[in-house]
Amino acid sequence: MKNILLTTILIISISLKGLAQQQPELAARIMADKKLDTVYAKATALLSKGFNAGDGYPQVWIRDFNTFIETSCKVYSRDSIRANLLTFLRLQQPNGEIVDGYVLKGHVTWNDPNIYTSPDDNNHVGFKNTVETDQETSLIQAVGKYIRVTGDKSILQEMIAGKTALQRMEISIAYLLKNRYSSKYQLLTGATTQDWGDVQIEGGEVVDVDKNTHWAIDIYDNAMFVIALHDMANFYQTTKDQQKWIDLKTTTVTAVRKHLWDAKKHKFIPHLYTGASPFPASFDENKIYFHGGTATAIEAGILSKKEISLVNQDMLRNVKLSGAPSIGLTLYPIYPEGIYKGSSSSKPYIYQNGGDWTWFGARMVQQLIKYGFIKEAYQELQPMINRTIEDKGFYEWYSADGKPNGSAAFKGSAGVLAKAIDQLKEWAIHNNSN
Repeated sequence: MKNILLTTILIISISLKGLAQQQPELAARIMADKKLDTVYAKATALLSKGFNAGDGYPQVWIRDFNTFIETSCKVYSRDSIRANLLTFLRLQQPNGEIVDGYVLKGHVTWNDPNIYTSPDDNNHVGFKNTVETDQETSLIQAVGKYIRVTGDKSILQEMIAGKTALQRMEISIAYLLKNRYSSKYQLLTGATTQDWGDVQIEGGEVVDVDKNTHWAIDIYDNAMFVIALHDMANFYQTTKDQQKWIDLKTTTVTAVRKHLWDAKKHKFIPHLYTGASPFPASFDENKIYFHGGTATAIEAGILSKKEISLVNQDMLRNVKLSGAPSIGLTLYPIYPEGIYKGSSSSKPYIYQNGGDWTWFGARMVQQLIKYGFIKEAYQELQPMINRTIEDKGFYEWYSADGKPNGSAAFKGSAGVLAKAIDQLKEWAIHNNSN
């Protein structure tokens, strides 16, 4: 027994020594990687040009802005960033909801019949893809990031039509709990979309809730909710004021683990339906693995380090099986084409049904770095770095054959890559022996 114990200690000692030797080598490699510097420079150059989502997207979209605001704060006027955040609150609707995006009045409307206005903002009009449930939580997160980068907590007390910005964010949470919440499951609800997407599987009004909508619960919306509740708690000074949000966050995490997490398969189920499923009984939707929602759940702190390791291995396996270029793969296996009669929302490996999005792949890399999987993060970032350089742009998404699609100046892609590079460089600085 004594010999076994000594042998075990020796093995652990050798392993730790080997790991300690590898860290400076990896750090030096990261510090010397000029491709990271090239992409970072291109990203900051793009983000210094404003806040619209990208080519073909003249609006400022909050779900996009939330993912590049940290880098924007380093390269753009902070007063302008603050003003853009407050515009979303000025466009808040009477029921408390937050719009998806906005433009100046008189500019492009995309022929959207559902235009949002507010008596508190005479200069802008808003738009909203109502199948999604991440607008309110995206804004709260963006405000939290703005405060952490700039230190400007005064934004919380900015008065807008008789209420502070903080009170208006409270109202936006109340809207979710009243209109997008299942009391039975204690989780947020939304339309049936592909992972984090804003296109409903049934087609119909496509991005807007309609008679075709099947209400469901998914991991992305609820992970975003958990992150936002964490930010809400941090907006307050006293433990008493924070406790309300901490309790709701705890309740939500517990419900996610109970109703959405499949521990045996170490994956989240795609949807929990509050009514009927839109799919035929012969279709096993639970085989589908949502990559983006899983990455968001990791950011929310819902998974353990061991579970993160397992899901990362699953993602890499799915990438290999699908032939996708990177872990930006939205989901696998894909929804079969025509799975919902009359809808064209499930074209194979197109857009959100198996497209490869740097916008979410790099967010997974960020979480790998945060939880200490540096080698894996660096390796898994490479395809996204390489294609950004080769294709001379931050494309919105890639098809399975590696062809770029959508906006070539998609700020969401630039923002998440810049943050991942920042994280890698920071780790390398602290672990470089030179």
